[in-house]
Amino acid sequence: MSLTKYMREAWKKPDVKIARERMLEWRKCGAITRVEKPLRIDRARALGYKAKKGIVVVRIKIKRGGHKRSRPNKARRTKRLHIRKNLRMNYQEIAETRVARKYDNMEVLNSYQVGKDGMNYFFEVILVDRVAPEILSDKQLAPFVKAPKKRALRGLTSSGQKARGQQRNSRVQAPKAFPSLRANKRQGN
Repeated sequence: MSLTKYMREAWKKPDVKIARERMLEWRKCGAITRVEKPLRIDRARALGYKAKKGIVVVRIKIKRGGHKRSRPNKARRTKRLHIRKNLRMNYQEIAETRVARKYDNMEVLNSYQVGKDGMNYFFEVILVDRVAPEILSDKQLAPFVKAPKKRALRGLTSSGQKARGQQRNSRVQAPKAFPSLRANKRQGN
């Protein structure tokens, strides 16, 4: 077995004491924190991480809860003040969009979960610098960087596609999700 396989197996049953210490430390940090190296190197490499200039890893903390829209406390209001749940985005997609807004000169490559406690979810997001010469000369990352910008905000990362039902195998399972729910409704299906 390779080292990455052992690491993958270790993440399936993490040490509770070490995980708890990490969470306590992460809770004190800000919402978005730049990290020197990815915590789950096996997962990061599988998602496209390379230890080179132009690639950055960021840890983000997201509050757990009911996804409720905030209640308006100023300005014009609706008659019933609806605060329905917004369930169209999963937590991972929300994390990617928040990081994409903060680091607007970089592109979100992918992300993965590193932990959760009673209050927060913690994700690590892999970012790629669009203008770094090391990235532009890379055969795998250059086409990705030259594509249109802000794929996380347009729901084109893997978690965004999953939330919209756009994954490869789901065309048979959810035919109304293609090309999108809105477009399918317009077609009269």
